[in-house]
Amino acid sequence: MDQRVKPAPHEIRIARAENPKMRERDLAAQLGVSEAELVAAHIGEGVQRIEPRVNDMLVGLEAVGQVMALTRNESAVHEKIGIYEKIEPGEHATIALGEHIDLRVFPKIWAHGFAVEKRDGDDLKRSLQFFDDAGDAVHKVHLRPSSNLYAYQRLVGGLVSADQSPSVSLKGVTKAVAAVEEPGGSVEDLRDRWSRMTDVHQFFGILKKLRLSRIQAVRMVGDDYAWRLSGESLAAMFQLAATGGTPIMCFVGNRGCIQIHSGPVSNIKMMGPWLNVMDETFHLHLRTDHVTELWAVRKPTKDGHVTSIEAYDANNELIIQFFGKRHEGEVELEEWRFLAENLPRIPVPTAA
Repeated sequence: MDQRVKPAPHEIRIARAENPKMRERDLAAQLGVSEAELVAAHIGEGVQRIEPRVNDMLVGLEAVGQVMALTRNESAVHEKIGIYEKIEPGEHATIALGEHIDLRVFPKIWAHGFAVEKRDGDDLKRSLQFFDDAGDAVHKVHLRPSSNLYAYQRLVGGLVSADQSPSVSLKGVTKAVAAVEEPGGSVEDLRDRWSRMTDVHQFFGILKKLRLSRIQAVRMVGDDYAWRLSGESLAAMFQLAATGGTPIMCFVGNRGCIQIHSGPVSNIKMMGPWLNVMDETFHLHLRTDHVTELWAVRKPTKDGHVTSIEAYDANNELIIQFFGKRHEGEVELEEWRFLAENLPRIPVPTAA
């Protein structure tokens, strides 16, 4: 366990000045602080603390116009350029259903917010940055040249916090490894409930009822519903989708936000372990070396079965998930189903 004494805010600012090109997340890790603490240390120097009133912020963002929305976890960064629109606020869950910015938001997780101005040469970059109670990034909004600066400043002015101290109070959330203990339900019960699904969202209720983690259920259910894919299948899926023009849905999430891309992908680039999508309104950066298990998963619905591709990390946590593009009430795209069912598989050992 790291017993280092955390640097004071002025020490963090010095380290930032000495490492101007280093990414905030990397510098925070190097200093032994959370990213929220790194940002908070600069309050009064281009940073203002704002209240994490999620629903007010999301509704107010529509007037700001085109921006870039960013959601990430430890292994994937999902960036979408568009407008925050069609917001459906809720106490426990809020939805943004814009053409490009499509979010599932869990407001109670958003604990700290900041409006950030950062000089980049002659440009002044502006963003809203939100973090959970462990100081990890939940969601960020980056302004673009076409953004309405007046609407942005009015939005920030309405959210500014009375507390402008250069520190944050963290709860130190323990990131537990996903459950791998003895499953709470039998294979027979899981398969029975799985076979009777009429909506993919019923899956979460099955996991709760049988006291199973997602990865446990996928491993248990049998290869007619879930089959293990080889490591190269992830890059192959992107290349085949790009070549064939198959529109996909790409989900990246953390505790407080899930961000979704729906549409084609075209410009795929590998850079070391990073798989990158560099399209006009969608950027994805995925650490393929963090993927320890890759699965294709088939779930029944009232519209026929739906196939997903799911990548898990060494902690049995879901990194990223893909579907063929579809809406409620539509059957799955045949080209997506064919693609998913023909990716290279690896055999799953059976119990003796």
